[in-house]
Amino acid sequence: MEMTQMPADEAEFEALFAEWEKGQQVDEGTIVEGTVLTIGKDFVIIDIGYKSEGQIATAEFTEHDGTINIVPGELVEVYVERRENDIGLVELSKEKADRLKIWDEIAEACENEELVEGVITGRVKGGLTVDIGVKAFLPGSQVDLRPVRNLEKYIGQRFHFKVIKFNKRRGNIVLSRRALLEKQREALKAQTLAKLQEGMLIDGVVKNITDYGAFIDLGGIDGLLHITDMSWARINHPSEMFEVGQSLRVKVLKYDAERERVSLGLKQNTDDPWLSVDSRYAVGQTVGGKVVSLADYGAFIELEEGVEGLVHISEMSWTKRVKHPSKLLSIGDEVSAVVLEIDSRSKRISLGMKQTEQNPWDVLAQTYPPGTKVSGVVRNITNFGIFIGIDEGIDGLCHVTDLSWSHGTDNPADAYKKGDEVEAVVLSIDPEKERFSLGIKQLAGDPWMNIHSKYPRGSIQKGKVTKLLDFGGIIELDEFIEGFLHISEIAEEKVENIHSALTEGQEVNVKIISIIPEERKLGLSIKRVDHDDGDYSYDNQAPESATTLGELIRAKLDVSNLPNVEG
Repeated sequence: MEMTQMPADEAEFEALFAEWEKGQQVDEGTIVEGTVLTIGKDFVIIDIGYKSEGQIATAEFTEHDGTINIVPGELVEVYVERRENDIGLVELSKEKADRLKIWDEIAEACENEELVEGVITGRVKGGLTVDIGVKAFLPGSQVDLRPVRNLEKYIGQRFHFKVIKFNKRRGNIVLSRRALLEKQREALKAQTLAKLQEGMLIDGVVKNITDYGAFIDLGGIDGLLHITDMSWARINHPSEMFEVGQSLRVKVLKYDAERERVSLGLKQNTDDPWLSVDSRYAVGQTVGGKVVSLADYGAFIELEEGVEGLVHISEMSWTKRVKHPSKLLSIGDEVSAVVLEIDSRSKRISLGMKQTEQNPWDVLAQTYPPGTKVSGVVRNITNFGIFIGIDEGIDGLCHVTDLSWSHGTDNPADAYKKGDEVEAVVLSIDPEKERFSLGIKQLAGDPWMNIHSKYPRGSIQKGKVTKLLDFGGIIELDEFIEGFLHISEIAEEKVENIHSALTEGQEVNVKIISIIPEERKLGLSIKRVDHDDGDYSYDNQAPESATTLGELIRAKLDVSNLPNVEG
């Protein structure tokens, strides 16, 4: 069979058509460039050089306020969704084209370790979401140099990030802001260390606050401002003075270059107020201040920033028995006090609050001279006496020996109880020692004043044995008067055992053989009752005249000193 050869012009036409048809090919899932032809209500028609035109929803070009951000004739990059739809047009997408382009840019940034910019949009488990054109994840540990408790505060903020993980197929992008900050911090740290010197003043920002101090960011390196170096005044917690983010100028106290540790001070920017305290305060001066601390032993009063004085618990009140300062004062109270002592070297000032008022003990001494009769209520009872409330906060002590002329008041609780109203006589007042001595027995006359007339020497009296000792017995003559009967004065014959001759409670007749009124002593005898002794010149011999049990024991009565008077 013979082949017919195609004319030359026809062959050329077919070649041109094939070339044109090849250029008209568009593949689904690719990005192509097109020209905006028309803009309709619902769709934008775009010429992408294909045999059919393409369409994109107008909404993809519409801003939030309703304006359309393209014009006819504008070149745009679009994504081919479908080559032809039911009406013969190619389906395109501007949004997908932009998204794919962004993925490519992010992939390139990740490969070249370049930064991307984005806005933190929300909080998710483990971190935050970031819009960098596509959705990315920022782990909580990568938000800042230190762990962040409140991640929500970053929402809406724009930052630069480093891409640390990228998987286009899975659509995963993980970002880090911390890596960027660390790099910046290292550069800043080198600059700071190069100029850092002890004694210099440097600006910083409070980065973190603890119970013991605050960490100050000096620029790439943190320094510790200890609580003791914050202020000359007392500070209970650093948060009283500072807050995170606050700027301040501090002094470098110590710099360890090898360990990169910096100790800072703030109070050192001003002079220690104790250096000039002697020029501002003097003993006896009345000062005002605020209660800043309470202890078991007293209260600390801030007189000025950095200068405190101590009011000891004993200097708070003239009359009140203060068990704890909190019973009178609270932290924050404004008080007046008097300077009692200043020791600037030890940084101590002793203060007194009670000294701002007149000493009631001085008034008491003028109001109640010795011999004044007073009345009051029994406030307390001890084994050595009773305390009687006279003025507000002031009690007088009536010693057990001043309760009664009677020898029988050994235990005050047997005769008095709290709340009893009693009368007494002022015996003495010592304002310096704050002692107020009272006597109840002094309200009545001293029975020993007329002892010679009531119990004359040589007289025979009836008495009762109240106490037996190895060397004698105590004989009660009446409610107030006792005498001592020595064992040698019981009988003519020698008494070896006093219990064989006398019993307690026994009534006996005795003769008064000695009297010493000023020492309240009576010497008694049984064996002389029926004898007329005549001479009593031995009356003033102390041992034989001792009458009370305590006196007898103290005197350790010497029998050899007793007179030997025969019947």
